[in-house]
Amino acid sequence: MQTLQQQWFGNVRADILAGIVVGLALIPEALAFAFIVGVDPRVALYASFSIAVITSFVGGRPGLISAATGAMALVLVSLMAEHGLQYVLAATILTGIIQFILGGCKVANLMRFIPNSVMLGFVNALGIMIFITQLPYLVGTGMMTYVFAGVTLLLVYAVPRFFTAIPAPLIAIVVMTTIALVSGVKLQVIGDLGTMPNSLPSFFLPDIPLNFETFKIILPYSVALAIVGLLESLLTSQVLDDMTDTPSNKNREARGQGIANFINGFFGGMAGCALIGQSVINMKSGGRGRLSTLTAGVFLMFLIIVLGDVVVKIPMPVLAGVMVMVAMTTFNWGSFKFLRSAPRSESIVMLITVAIILYTHNLAVGVVIGVILSALFFVAKISRVTVTNREGIYKITGPLFFASTTKFIQSFEEVTEKNIVIDFEDSQLWDESAVGAIFKVKQKLEDKGINVMVSGLNTSSEQLYEKLL
Repeated sequence: MQTLQQQWFGNVRADILAGIVVGLALIPEALAFAFIVGVDPRVALYASFSIAVITSFVGGRPGLISAATGAMALVLVSLMAEHGLQYVLAATILTGIIQFILGGCKVANLMRFIPNSVMLGFVNALGIMIFITQLPYLVGTGMMTYVFAGVTLLLVYAVPRFFTAIPAPLIAIVVMTTIALVSGVKLQVIGDLGTMPNSLPSFFLPDIPLNFETFKIILPYSVALAIVGLLESLLTSQVLDDMTDTPSNKNREARGQGIANFINGFFGGMAGCALIGQSVINMKSGGRGRLSTLTAGVFLMFLIIVLGDVVVKIPMPVLAGVMVMVAMTTFNWGSFKFLRSAPRSESIVMLITVAIILYTHNLAVGVVIGVILSALFFVAKISRVTVTNREGIYKITGPLFFASTTKFIQSFEEVTEKNIVIDFEDSQLWDESAVGAIFKVKQKLEDKGINVMVSGLNTSSEQLYEKLL
């Protein structure tokens, strides 16, 4: 109970102010994602509201901001084009069910298999992607755009050094929007991206046939959405853990994401997950508790329904300036030192992870390939087995498993002694391939009339050896 009270009411003032900043930052992102999928802006705005509010209660990482995201939007593009909105909503509901099941199966425990080099690549790619997504609001739109974005950056950077009672991004947005309105300068504004809804989302059932054919259509999309959403959410949760030096319940976060998407689909929202940019804004603005996430969702809906006429006048260069600062603080500048000092294989993994994420615009693909590549480098590194012969005693050094059996077998192709001992005192048998390799060597040598004795097996190796004998 004390922990719950701390998560909700231990940081009230800062959480509310941070949530207000995030609520503002969610609007252009949601509108952009709606454009990517090809749906009405309400679908993304309702999703951002619903998911943020629901995860504030059921999520596992206080202060994490979840809403409609670009990674999920990219998965939904073809489904929307081929089958329409109702199937998008049905896929969102099924995504929630799959995510909840995966959370119940403790999928977050797999996080320990993501190496630091991949995490660095993930964070750096996110920082670069956040910056790239702001370029359309800055490039080729006139000198005043650069002026407003630059002054916004300066305010966000400088204000915290003199005044911390109110988050710097909120001060920058209010000040620069006021200047834009008073001066009458022509800038792209939020209203140029799309129309705002004027009512709260309402419950309804997707209008689709409830049959196996429908299930076959939405299942591949839902599986992809579930994996992408959980991977992005759990990695974002880990980033916030590191930023705040606090733990989080990632299996609960996985279940919470599932609950949010399941309910969200019945209220007309597209699938969503954690947003790294807005989550970092929340943390940098002082948001630490669940109240900040709830405030972000509630204030988002308050903005577009009650203050919609004001919100549509907020200049995009101002919000872009805030997001550019987020990109700069998200990027791990210590990575350049990492590239110089880390083993070459880990540097390669980090760079390839970044490159794939930037090329595919899919965080999940980049991370999965990074993990696979890291695993291959690891296997190559530990599969170095050496065989040394001293008067008929062949001493094996290094682990014997599927990746090292070839060299092991080749080491016994030119045996000249009549009696040999294969000594495994400095080795370990890991799988059936290792035992099979020993049998193959013994068989070939015994066919030549050479007597072979195996010795030095530790307890686990001997059990595996005898089991497969």
